[in-house]
Amino acid sequence: MNFQCISPCKLNLFLYITGKRPDGYHNLQTLFVILNYGDSMTFETVSDDVITLSDVFDFPVKDNLIYKAAALLKNYCAIRSGVRIDIKKVLPQGGGLGGGSGNAATTLLVLNRLWHCNLDEATLIKLGTSLGADVPVFIKGVTAFGEGIGEILTEVSYENKWYLVCTPEGCHVPTPKLFSHKDLKKDSPVYSFDQLMNRPFENCFTKVVTGEYPKVRELLCYLSQFGPAFMSGSGSSCFVPFADEDQARRAYYAVTKSKIPAFVAKAVDRSPVLVALDTLQ
Repeated sequence: MNFQCISPCKLNLFLYITGKRPDGYHNLQTLFVILNYGDSMTFETVSDDVITLSDVFDFPVKDNLIYKAAALLKNYCAIRSGVRIDIKKVLPQGGGLGGGSGNAATTLLVLNRLWHCNLDEATLIKLGTSLGADVPVFIKGVTAFGEGIGEILTEVSYENKWYLVCTPEGCHVPTPKLFSHKDLKKDSPVYSFDQLMNRPFENCFTKVVTGEYPKVRELLCYLSQFGPAFMSGSGSSCFVPFADEDQARRAYYAVTKSKIPAFVAKAVDRSPVLVALDTLQ
């Protein structure tokens, strides 16, 4: 059986680290939105007991989150069939858009159906958390307030705005390096969601990233001519929100004239993966 869908990206509209956990990870508070834009993934179930992934990556396949997700689900549910997964990448690595995490979540969601595993959302989120902190939000696939390491998710209501998203070419920001940076604020106060929504949105990584990566600093400065510009997550991608598509497209055309990699997308109520899975009987 073949199944194709868009594996979307996310934005963190605000992001705060509220403290270090006994397990070495950090607690955070963030607002996630899912965009209607991402990598194209195709899944083909096969009778042999092999997971095959299209060779579009510059590192070993067994280190890929897509492969890890498929292998994790296969082992957890004792599946004896295999799958071929093809992917067309458009999302940058290290951009803070959750591309790899989204791919892993898409793999778990789709194979849960194609392999007839019938695992519930909570179980999939538990499996996804073992792969990465951003995987759970893509499994839930809705606008969500994230706490814990990002796995404690509360669906919330927020206007589905249009976003101009840009990533400096050749700028990869490694998250582990940021967490060890002396200037990273890791003790933000814990607020309720309503309190955070009534405060100016901020990303605690912005100061560190703009200090270490001039391309990100320059991009934020350039984008500020179109409106409030923010970093997403702990990566190099930056975005500007817009109330309508026309405004976002006008800014996009201006940005592309400057040869800056960019795209325009809208936040959605449900992930394109969940919508596509609704078509399966």
